[in-house]
Amino acid sequence: MFTLPGKESGTPTTCAGPASTQDLGSSYGDCLEGECSRKPDQKLPELHGVGDPVMFSDSSYLSSRGRMIKWFWDSAEEGYRTYHMDEYDEGIINLGTSENKLCFDLLSRRLTQSDMQWVEPSLLQYADWRGHLFLREEVAKFLSFYCKSPAPLKPENVVVLNGCASLFSALATVLCEVGEAFLIPTPYYGAITQHVYLYGNVRLAYVYLDSEVTGTDTRPFQLTVKKLEMALQEANSKGVKVKGLILINPQNPLGDVYSLGELQEYLVFAKRHQLHVVVDEVYMLSVFEESVGYRSILSLERLPDPQRTHVMWATSKDFGMSGLRFGTLYTENQDVATAVASLCRYHGLSGLVQYQMAQLLRDRDWINQVYLPENHARLKAAHAYVSKELRALGIPFLSGGAGFFIWVDLRKYLPEATFEEEMLLWRRFLDKKVLLSFGKAFECKEPGWFRFVFSDKAHRLRLGMQRVRQVLEGEAQVAEDPAPCKTQELSDQRR
Repeated sequence: MFTLPGKESGTPTTCAGPASTQDLGSSYGDCLEGECSRKPDQKLPELHGVGDPVMFSDSSYLSSRGRMIKWFWDSAEEGYRTYHMDEYDEGIINLGTSENKLCFDLLSRRLTQSDMQWVEPSLLQYADWRGHLFLREEVAKFLSFYCKSPAPLKPENVVVLNGCASLFSALATVLCEVGEAFLIPTPYYGAITQHVYLYGNVRLAYVYLDSEVTGTDTRPFQLTVKKLEMALQEANSKGVKVKGLILINPQNPLGDVYSLGELQEYLVFAKRHQLHVVVDEVYMLSVFEESVGYRSILSLERLPDPQRTHVMWATSKDFGMSGLRFGTLYTENQDVATAVASLCRYHGLSGLVQYQMAQLLRDRDWINQVYLPENHARLKAAHAYVSKELRALGIPFLSGGAGFFIWVDLRKYLPEATFEEEMLLWRRFLDKKVLLSFGKAFECKEPGWFRFVFSDKAHRLRLGMQRVRQVLEGEAQVAEDPAPCKTQELSDQRR
């Protein structure tokens, strides 16, 4: 567990403080970074209950909080720095960062059209920290249409800011007291650990999911209310107050999509325990398989607890704009909206970017007739290629037809089922100049799972998979194969 140390020794609790390494690129925003970065022999701090962290850095120039923040950065640099030093031509192939690199041509043409270039005094002056009204109106219309809300969503329930990373930080700060926690199913997008901790000192209480299908489960890594209840009870038994539940839908790194029935069950569970529910829907328009029945939380006829349900979305994934930094919150709770908006004075968007975003979101013809069809077609083709290569190698994997990644089972290539061996395998990939994300960064409890990102150009995917093959074919398969966990593609077992 990649967590904060406490003041006493003992066995770590299951409630993680700033827990895992973040995903490749997280220090820069919504993409992940540190999961590819730690040295194999680097000792990780542990959390022993809830309390003030000890200092991690010996810098005399920083506060204890500053030392802890610096420690997070230092522990998350190696992989990302290595990639950027050798990212060109036939350098390192990055299959680790969850970015969509398939539609730059479409986006470049659209964002450089004349209607995107406009300057007026109001765009250069201070605005409502919630965002300019013209943008919040367009966000409300956009989400109403693409989330299929039963009634038009309201601009006064919208707050805009510079990405979902800032939004996680703001929500954690305004919803939780110091040391309180969110429940989160694992494996999960590991950068959330830093997002909720670095500002708010809010913890994550893990709901561990298993790859093996047992009991009432119908698919690997399935989240059930029973598992949520058990995790909540365990956190409470350790004196940790749980304030909310974080859901990612479509899920990262599994690529899974929650059914309408499952969403209802999770929301009813949260209402029963008076928990906030933060729903990250950042991949909602990146469902490329038509058979996948994705439903936004905002499509429900009636939310069980609308005052404690908060939905986030951004352009970083669905529009391949991770560098532009635009995210939005939709909540019916005006106290929450106002508190988050107050923090937007530190995380706001320039007026010029707000104008561009409004122009983009209102261009329904371009989105529906040009961008989304082509983006889905390219995602589907790239996914098909990487899936075919994995099958040829005889590697089990999970893929739900959404997102930019495939959850790959490489456990049979670990001589021992340990996270140290997982890290050593990751390093062998990096030595062959292919960057992946290892399972521990997502707090997967089973060593040997990796996330493969496929949303890249064909020539880079080909070269990357060639290098993956070289590493795996060169591995001596010392360990026995793990018991089968039915890791067929999730698209073959949709409900």
